[in-house]
Amino acid sequence: MAKYDVLCIGNAIVDIIARCDETFLADHGIIKGAMNLIDAERAELLYSHMGPAIEASGGSAGNTAAGIASFGGKAAYFGKVCNDHLGHIFAHDIRAQGVAFDTRPLDSEPPTARSMIFVTPDGERSMNTYLGACVELGPDDVEVEKASGSKVVYFEGYLWDPPLAKEAIRMTARHAHGAGHEVAMTLSDPFCVDRYRGEFLELMRSGTVDIVFANESELISLYQTSSFEEALKLVAGDCKLAAVTRSEKGSVVVRGDQKVVVDAIEISELVDTTGAGDLYAAGFLYGYTQNRSLADCGKLGSLAAGLVIQQIGPRPRQNLLQEAEQRGLV
Repeated sequence: MAKYDVLCIGNAIVDIIARCDETFLADHGIIKGAMNLIDAERAELLYSHMGPAIEASGGSAGNTAAGIASFGGKAAYFGKVCNDHLGHIFAHDIRAQGVAFDTRPLDSEPPTARSMIFVTPDGERSMNTYLGACVELGPDDVEVEKASGSKVVYFEGYLWDPPLAKEAIRMTARHAHGAGHEVAMTLSDPFCVDRYRGEFLELMRSGTVDIVFANESELISLYQTSSFEEALKLVAGDCKLAAVTRSEKGSVVVRGDQKVVVDAIEISELVDTTGAGDLYAAGFLYGYTQNRSLADCGKLGSLAAGLVIQQIGPRPRQNLLQEAEQRGLV
């Protein structure tokens, strides 16, 4: 019996979120809608020009872990922080959400990672991330009990940047597969896909990764095609299961020849898209580890994503299990 439903591995980042207009992005050379990696100097510069901001624990896989816990699932997390102010914020927040987080923090430099997220009036988020302590996550941080004791190990494509993390992920995948469990990844970002297209495809085709999460633009980037249907056929052949989000068009889930189309939920207002894909994965994986149908998994993902985009910040403020119960999804 697995102790955990999902073990998430990712960049442990504190999000610093502020609203801005389109001119601000242009004036500061920020690529809209993307995740831009920055150094410490640019981090200080952007922070000094930000308006009023919200600070909260984030990071793609951390958001997913928090979402799974909100559904009532058993979630664990690997991620590296420093023993500093932001590191304490991250650790407190993720544990308060009910996630098992025991990665040993760094005692010195570099400091805990932070992502300055600028949200434009259309709800689109543009992330500027200083990775800091994140890049220090490595094989020594792999907890074998969690790696082999989770139904699904899930990691973010963003984590493929630091080389030590690649070793940690491959090691964790070996423990998971050795225990008869599965490994999932999210492609994270079209720019991330451009950097590691060959490696991502190798992870899928070699069986290191069983389940893939992506949005439409990431999937099209992966296969370098303009046809969504073509990309969907290709990913179905490269992995056991894929779930692809399409914003207001909902999502599509493919497993072999099986294809399930899931509608997005109706929302009252689009406030901030930060965390939408992360929370979709949370709902989907919660359903998947409870042996629900693919359609139900997709509906749970749509629910979580639809709720989080109606608020500022990537962690759900509602109890997702209660929300799912009210809609008859659990």
